[in-house]
Amino acid sequence: MSQTNQAAFYWSRLLLASLLLLLTACANGQTATGGSQQGQTAAQAGAKEKVVVNIGIQGSTGILAYARDKGIFEKAFAQAGAEVKWHEFASGPPHFEAIASGRLDFGATGGTPVISAQTGGVDFKAIAVTSDGKRNNAIVIPKDSPITDIRELKGKKIAVAKGSSAYNFLYMVLDRAGLKADEVQIIHLQPDEARPALDTGAVDAWSAWEPYVTTALVQTQAKALVTGEDLNIFAPGFLVARTGFTSEHPELTVLFLKTYEETRRYYVAHLDEVTDELVKTRKLEREIISRVLQNSNPILSPVTPEFAEAHQEQADFLYSVGAIKKKLDTSQVLDSKFVEQALREAGP
Repeated sequence: MSQTNQAAFYWSRLLLASLLLLLTACANGQTATGGSQQGQTAAQAGAKEKVVVNIGIQGSTGILAYARDKGIFEKAFAQAGAEVKWHEFASGPPHFEAIASGRLDFGATGGTPVISAQTGGVDFKAIAVTSDGKRNNAIVIPKDSPITDIRELKGKKIAVAKGSSAYNFLYMVLDRAGLKADEVQIIHLQPDEARPALDTGAVDAWSAWEPYVTTALVQTQAKALVTGEDLNIFAPGFLVARTGFTSEHPELTVLFLKTYEETRRYYVAHLDEVTDELVKTRKLEREIISRVLQNSNPILSPVTPEFAEAHQEQADFLYSVGAIKKKLDTSQVLDSKFVEQALREAGP
């Protein structure tokens, strides 16, 4: 090969190599660009990913139970691009276990579980008041029980769900009776365990809340030894929320409360209709449903100074009798800004 041909051959190979490098670079550039586009697409998809709102429910006759049956929250949140999932609990304390682990965003509980959760350092807020609690709790005894006075509870076995609203109620009843907690046998049982224990005589009394109280009274002719109304015990119940959710989705927090209020207004204005539907879906006697609804008196209110004071008194009382180990400033977990906005938007 001549020098001229060698040079031509050399330059042709160099040109080919350059073209290959250029094509490779272009290909890489396209791949990188494509990856970036895919990343943007994934990010956009992530940004548009549907928010799941986890709502806790206990009992079968309250506002949330009725709303779940009617699909009311599902319709409201679908318009905001969110999905609703329901979770059932036997009492208030398990709500806060779920909130602490990030599995629950909203729920409705009595004041005592709220106090227990604050004691345990759970990151939540009580965002509205749902009842004054006066007619919610009672000490239930079997129909043939010889007990006629709360002072006769001395030495008796009393079932109660630890940390529930009935737990605080029991301690207040004992205090009014002049008894100390160690003068009775407190048996920690959830409602599905306590009711059989009462029916079989394994316990002498059961500190419970609605609808369990009325159900026992109607189905077994059990008796209410004393109620919160009898002792004028003011024990507000709350809607509670996971703080991480309210911080990330304040608009959905307001939507939750606004939907709750719209449901509540319909519920209290159509008690006969609601009763008929609950009788049909729950397979319970009409008398039970009717009495429970009459006792429940649901409200939706900001945490007024009166409610805040009553809640603080509960916490102070539980601390004074050793039921909780930490003195609390309960105002630290009370937050009314969302419900105030929701009530403004719901109108009169």
